[in-house]
Amino acid sequence: MKFQYNDGGRKAAGFKGTAGDCGARSMAIALGLDYKAVYKELAQANADCGHAKSARNGIYKDVFADVLKRYGWVWMPAPKFDGRKARCSDMPAGVVIAKQAHHFVAVIDGVANDIWDCTPKMVYGYWARA
Repeated sequence: MKFQYNDGGRKAAGFKGTAGDCGARSMAIALGLDYKAVYKELAQANADCGHAKSARNGIYKDVFADVLKRYGWVWMPAPKFDGRKARCSDMPAGVVIAKQAHHFVAVIDGVANDIWDCTPKMVYGYWARA
C-alpha cells in the first residue's frame, strides 16, 4: 500500500498537537485550499447543522458531503472486488477523498496523503470532482 505523509498545511497554519481533523486535512489536500480556511468553513458548516462549531474532533459525513458538493464534488461508491474490500490503492487515478471507518483521507493517484498510514483500512466510497 502506498502512503505519503501530508498534514494539509495544518502545522504551517499554526495549529499544534494532535486532533481528529481528518476532514479539514483531506479537503485542504484534495482541493488545494488553505488549511485554516477549510477548517473555518467546516467548523461553521458543523455549527449550522446544530453540532459544535469546530472541525477539531471530526465532521459528520453529511456535513462534509454538503460542503464538498458546493465545490462540485460528488459521492461515488467504492469499487467492488471478489473476496476483498476496496482500499486506497483501488481508488481511480487523480485526486479523490476516500471515506473510511471514522476517517476521511485524500488519495492522489492511489497514494494516501495523511498524517498516518491508513492504507490497511477499507474504503466505503469516495468523493471526486464532478
